[in-house]
Amino acid sequence: MDRYLVESPHSEKDCRHVLTQVLSLGFITHYNWGCESGVHTGWAIIEAENEAEALLTVPAFIRHQAKVTKLNLYTPDDFKSSH
Repeated sequence: MDRYLVESPHSEKDCRHVLTQVLSLGFITHYNWGCESGVHTGWAIIEAENEAEALLTVPAFIRHQAKVTKLNLYTPDDFKSSH
């Protein structure tokens, strides 16, 4: 499985609904939230088969706003050989 960073912005107006939906999807503890700082966004690192699967952690009504980035790790040897 690959790892993905899921960034899920939402409005202050939708905040409670988003959190309720993420809770019902079972991913509330996967996300870190900036809402209490006034940044209405959730960030999570999700293991998934693909980007579409990672996106399923975001409530459907705001999924179009989410950004999913595939992550990779570099070892020192990886870095030396690729750069």
